[in-house]
Order: sequence, then C-alpha cells, then structure tokens
Amino acid sequence: MNKKLVVIAAVMLLIITMFLVSTAFNFGLGGTSEISYDRSYSGFQKSEFELSANSLDTGNSILNGKAISMERMIISTGRLQLEVDNVPSTVNKITNITVQQGGFISGSSVSGYEERKNGQVTVRVPQKNFYAAVEQIEALGTVKSKDLQGQDVTEQYIDINARLGNFKKQEERLQEILKMATTVKDVLDIERELNRVRGEIESLTGKLNYLDKSIEMSTITVNVNELAPFFEGWGITDALKQSVNGFFDSISGLIVFTGYILPIAIYLFLVIFIGMGVKKKIIPRLFGKQ
Repeated sequence: MNKKLVVIAAVMLLIITMFLVSTAFNFGLGGTSEISYDRSYSGFQKSEFELSANSLDTGNSILNGKAISMERMIISTGRLQLEVDNVPSTVNKITNITVQQGGFISGSSVSGYEERKNGQVTVRVPQKNFYAAVEQIEALGTVKSKDLQGQDVTEQYIDINARLGNFKKQEERLQEILKMATTVKDVLDIERELNRVRGEIESLTGKLNYLDKSIEMSTITVNVNELAPFFEGWGITDALKQSVNGFFDSISGLIVFTGYILPIAIYLFLVIFIGMGVKKKIIPRLFGKQ
C-alpha cells in the first residue's frame, strides 16, 4: 500500500514538472503567446524611442518630407548694463560690432541730453556669433550687470513639426473625400472641416517660422550709462547749481523791484521839488503883498 502511494505521488510530481517546464518555455523562451507578443512589441517601441531621442544630438532626420537638423535648438538672449564715458559714441560702436557679426539693430534710443546721457540698444546677431558679439560689447565699458539665457526648444520644435505633418495629411485626405462628395451637405461639411484644418496648418506654420527666426538670430539688449561726475555723490554739484540760480534770481528780483519803485520815486521827487519852490518863492510874495 505504501509503495502504491509512493508511485502515484512520483507520477503526479512528474506531470506537474512537465507542465511547469512547458509553461515556462511558452511564456519566457520565445513562444507565440499574446503576452509574449505584447512584450516584444513594447520592447520594439522603447528601442525606437531611445534611438529617436539619441539622434537629437547628432545627425539629420527627415520629418514631414523636410530635412531637420537634430542638433539642439537653442534660443539665446542676453542683457548687459555698461557704464561708459560717452553714450552716443558707444551706441555707434555697438552698431559697428553688430554689422561686423552679420546682425542688425532692432531698436536704439538715447536720452538725457542736458545731463548724464543713457541709452538702450537691442541687436540681433546670428546664433553662431552670439558669444563673440557679447565679448566685444563688454569691452566697450565697465560691465555692471550681465544676464545670458539659453532656451532649449528642440522638443517643442519637433512636436509642432509632427502636428503640422498630421494636419497636412488630413488636408490631403479631405481634398480626396471632397472630390467624391455627391450632396451639397457633404460638400459643406467637408469644406468646413477643411477650413479648420487649414487654419491649424497656418497657425503651426507661423509658430515654426517664429522659432526658426528666434533660433537663427539671437537677441542682445544693452543698457549704457555715462559715468557720474566725481563730486556728484557729495552734493557739491547741486549746491553750486543752486547758488548760481539763486544769484540770478536775486538780480532778476532787483530789476523787477527797480522797475516798480522808479516811477514812484520820480513822482515823489517832483512833488517835493515843486513844494519847496512854492514855499520859498510864491508864499513869501503872497504874504508880502498883503
């Protein structure tokens, strides 16, 4: 009896072992089950994504029929504040540097003509010459502040380009469907959807053009101020100005006062002169006759 139980147990163990080995082979060693297919598909997607991500830094790619450089796409901007001896002269030098670097002036202003002058210049230079232009501008004066920024828009650029490609495909498909439309209602519905798709294409195209220009041409904004006079911090300059202004104000007041008092003084002098003449000559004669 015990031998029979041992044999039965051995047979059951052998069956269970064979079942486990078969299951492991089907699910883990390259079987064709649905789970195995899903894992292989997911692995393929991951490998493809990693390849696409790595290709962003090197090489070229074709997206929507357009060759796109897969280098990082950076929008560079810079802000500088300089203290200089002469603002108009410095503005001219910044203009010359910009032209030499293949850029252009997008805005320029100078103010404070009677006192210390200050100005602001905004220039656009090619991305490849951005840092060279910044170094040349820094050498024109004393740098009081400096802020350089780089915005990576690579993913944004690729995303917009992909969406643009999808909408262009939709446009082509809608045009084909429009040719097959047989009723007025269908034609109107298709044209309405076609107009919506074309609006999206125009919007995305505008965004791409803006990114292209911003990536290609970097922006540098320069604020320039003239050096403060040596005595300005002590208040001596203002005191001298006030004293000079006070002197001229006093002279002006005396002139105005003289203009008012002179006619009155002349009138009083004539009255006194006539009164003294009447007292010395006319009154004695009148009393002598009596």
